Amino acid sequence: MTLAILADIGGTNTRVALADGASVRLDSIRRYPNAEYQARGQDIAHVLRDYLSATGATVTGVCVAAAGPVQDGVATMTNLDWVMDAAKLTGATGARKVAILNDLQAQGQALGHIPAANLRTVIDGPVKTGASMLVVGLGTGVNAAPVHPGPQGRVVPPSECGHVNMPVRSEEDVQLARFIQARLRAEGEVPHAGVEEVLAGRGLANLHAFAAHAAGHPAELTSAQVLSALEAGDAVATHAARLYIHILGQMLGDLALIHLPYGGIFLIGGMSRAMTPYFQTFGLQTAFREARRVDLLLKDFSVTVVEDDYAALTGCAAYLNSQP
Repeated sequence: MTLAILADIGGTNTRVALADGASVRLDSIRRYPNAEYQARGQDIAHVLRDYLSATGATVTGVCVAAAGPVQDGVATMTNLDWVMDAAKLTGATGARKVAILNDLQAQGQALGHIPAANLRTVIDGPVKTGASMLVVGLGTGVNAAPVHPGPQGRVVPPSECGHVNMPVRSEEDVQLARFIQARLRAEGEVPHAGVEEVLAGRGLANLHAFAAHAAGHPAELTSAQVLSALEAGDAVATHAARLYIHILGQMLGDLALIHLPYGGIFLIGGMSRAMTPYFQTFGLQTAFREARRVDLLLKDFSVTVVEDDYAALTGCAAYLNSQP
């Protein structure tokens, strides 16, 4: 059986593990802080070398899931100054079988291989076996990718839809978009009110800043502080959470109509899990199952939260094992 090294490179940490064929060795998983490597001018190659040096493993395959676009076999990290290709990964590991996936692609490859205990349905709906699915990542960044089964194997096309415009449906949404644009402009950033600015980790902080401004008491909290305030019943944090779930429901509805994921929609990432306790209370289903000129959103599609920290590693193993 082929022994492979896997890496899931997030915005903050890189998880590395070994896999026997399509099976990840859970006891082999290690976490490496990206900032420490970047501060030393190092990248994923050094992470992989450190892991292999510590474990003494010899591998014949390597698969990396990167939080950034993958084009022509080259991955460029969105939040890190890291670029990787097959030559770099082979040089670091000695492996000849190499695969590089976008992190959402890896999550899509994992669907069907995740234990049922790690799946929580938050919007019930019919699920068609063998139909297309959709994986939506809500974490340090935001992204989504369709998952298409086919005779030659599963296809998960890359995507960068976290940078599409945030849904604007109400006057408050208009005010929020303008607030986000002004906030980004003041920070010297591109003033674009994309969905990542309101649904990623920093997005919850942006929403809280907007809600605090609307309440006449401007305040700046981190997303972690907003979540703590929300748990304590704070009114401004509650307003921010309602906005978050309203926008998420609208975005999921738009994506469902674009991709028709009759096999289900799957939410992954830290923000999806942090906000799960509030989905029902603050109306995720109502926002999603909105009446439009077609009635698909009223009756089709399910939404499930993936509560598995290692799903991307599972997807890497499954994908690498499926390749000749």
